[in-house]
Amino acid sequence: MGSDRGGEHREPEFHPYHHPAAGWGAAKSVAGFVLRQGELVDAPRAILKMNHENGGFDCPGCAWPDDTKGLHLDLCENGIKHVTWEMTRKRAGRELFAAHTVTELAGWSDFDLEDQGRLTEPLRYDRETDRYVPISWEDAFELIGRTLRGLDTPDRAAFYTSGRLGNEATFLYQLLARELGTNNLPDCSNMCHEASGRALRAALGTGKGTVDLKDWEVADALFIFGVNAASNAPRMLTALVEAYRRGARIVHVNPLVEAGATRAIIPHDFARMATFRATPTSTLDLQPKIGGDLAVLRGMAKAVLEEARTDPKALDQEFIERHTTGFAEYRELCEATSWAELEHQSGLGEADLRAAARVYREADRSIISWCLGVTQHEHGVDTVREIVNLLLLRGNLGREGAGPSPVRGHSNVQGNRTCGIDHRPAAAFLDRLGDVCGITPPREHGLDTVGTIEAMHRGDVTVFVGMGGNFARAAPDTAYTAAALGNCELTVQISTKLNRSHLVHGRDALILPCLGRTEKDHQRGGVQATSVEDSMSMVHLSVGMKRPASPDLRSEPAIIAGMARAALPGSATPWEYYVDDYDRIRDTMSQVLDGFEDFNRRVRLPLGFRIRQPARELVFHTASGRAEFSTAELPDVVPVEGTLALATLRSHDQWNTTIYSDDDRYRGIKNLRTLIFMNSEDMRDRELRQFDEVDITSIAKDGTTRSLFRYKVVPYGIPRGCAAGYMPEMNVLCAIGDYSTQSDQPIMKHLTVTVRPSAGDGATPG
Repeated sequence: MGSDRGGEHREPEFHPYHHPAAGWGAAKSVAGFVLRQGELVDAPRAILKMNHENGGFDCPGCAWPDDTKGLHLDLCENGIKHVTWEMTRKRAGRELFAAHTVTELAGWSDFDLEDQGRLTEPLRYDRETDRYVPISWEDAFELIGRTLRGLDTPDRAAFYTSGRLGNEATFLYQLLARELGTNNLPDCSNMCHEASGRALRAALGTGKGTVDLKDWEVADALFIFGVNAASNAPRMLTALVEAYRRGARIVHVNPLVEAGATRAIIPHDFARMATFRATPTSTLDLQPKIGGDLAVLRGMAKAVLEEARTDPKALDQEFIERHTTGFAEYRELCEATSWAELEHQSGLGEADLRAAARVYREADRSIISWCLGVTQHEHGVDTVREIVNLLLLRGNLGREGAGPSPVRGHSNVQGNRTCGIDHRPAAAFLDRLGDVCGITPPREHGLDTVGTIEAMHRGDVTVFVGMGGNFARAAPDTAYTAAALGNCELTVQISTKLNRSHLVHGRDALILPCLGRTEKDHQRGGVQATSVEDSMSMVHLSVGMKRPASPDLRSEPAIIAGMARAALPGSATPWEYYVDDYDRIRDTMSQVLDGFEDFNRRVRLPLGFRIRQPARELVFHTASGRAEFSTAELPDVVPVEGTLALATLRSHDQWNTTIYSDDDRYRGIKNLRTLIFMNSEDMRDRELRQFDEVDITSIAKDGTTRSLFRYKVVPYGIPRGCAAGYMPEMNVLCAIGDYSTQSDQPIMKHLTVTVRPSAGDGATPG
């Protein structure tokens, strides 16, 4: 359906995009967005502060590392939109909630909810009036504390974390949960890169990538799997442009050829902006079937191994013998896998697979990078391990310009895991936490995101605390998740703006407004800085620049401390002491967390510090003490006749569940989100034309179905048998039981669906 903002209906449009990524299109988009938000003063100030050392704040968007060469405009279109959206002058105060019931607000779009502006004071749900009403901080904390103290077991509570939470607040949050007595610490990693962590830990003994930005600057070949760089990690475009100019080969592997895989103009490259000169960001684009990445990687490995029969230099035999185990079994598996099967499962020809292998073979130093296009599948762990297999063949590990490089999404999602948000914590971490903090941490594994939703649905978890994010929209199986949250005794959402999760609540519910990353955090010890970890393990400080949106906002550490003191009145943990000066939190963290020694000094160094990665030094904390090859069977990803494999994705004018508009510039879409991208031949088979309305039905593992109605079809360059559409709207199609048995991640990038002309029964999209 067409956009409907402020009562104005606009017809959908589709014009294939043929321009460079970023460049003047990004500049125009940012200017229009800033103008609409009325931030003509603060937005330019933010541009001069964002991602800068010496008092700057970290972009609350993606986790791409800050530039290492002193760049003064290390930012992007989406980052500026994100901070402008946060700095809005609009306020969602008590007047809004007095004028509208929760039932009324539930009928608003996600855009319109967040567009009300910043939350200004704590609110409690009043069941009699179906409205949120003001509540004091003290009364809110007492309600939380009383409810938590009244649980018959602490495992009836779950503490969810979004990737926006800084390291210091993260540490306090997990400390609260574990002092209370539970490891129920679900987080957004459970839905995005859980597969990466498990695979890398099994293969290399570390749950993170081994490369840094300097490695990207010297690599001979970059392989980018399942990444929409221009929208999801826009600052990566700078690295791709620089790589192309120095002669590196760049291979993108993605069912959709996204704008970031074509060419770009970097906005801070003023000469090229002035002359409209774009630089290619790819030397080879491959479009496998959805889920075909493992077959692509296996095909590349097979080609390299075949070449090694006549050219021993195709492999790094010394590296394999000294540092790995399982090579002989892996070679046997590759030899036994036929080219016909690799073509069938990847959707690519043998020549394409050999071309990618040739790039890899001819490069002395290769980096393989990936994102959710690889991980949100049943076989996500196997695919990431296959990435490691390929790297090991030529010793692309433990040396400059080479290694695995997962692209994390939210700005501190990796830091959350580093600082203790883990439902399966290591025994050594719990030992140190207990010794340093004087608590007895629980040893039983807790619940992840899917497990938490199922437990709430059963009634086993009755208190849900959401630290940032928009859980009800980000999670799978929207209706099931909503029912699960509604089954809770108490839901608590710590947020900056109104979103869907505030309207999908428990029998009692609180909204607690917190500071944004752009805002100054005043405590007794002065203005505080928080730290974050980027996707390449660099840790640095972030300091807000702006007066808080309301005097009644509190920082995330202060909110956590308030909840802790109310829930644990006899606690010996110095919660208030920590909040007065975050250096004190960092002092404790330095004693508990590996790699955070001398935290307060090192985090104040220019660009901060990098957490040591043992695998980068060829030290492998695996059972064998070596890097381990894996031997996974090739999965069958070919859709059953009559069905399509559907991947959910974000539009360009969107950040996670935050929707800035109904446009998707890089895919040529205007005024439309309720759509499905399809191959033109698949459309012809179903006698469909552009913008025809269809009903989409997913078929879950257990045979149950879920449907979306009256979505519009858009013909797109995607492999036959594949389709795509936007999250969070399409999350309804992912059943709660459709999660990977390897990673427990919802398989949002590989749903089985049927698409039929709309029944025309009057059902609305959604």
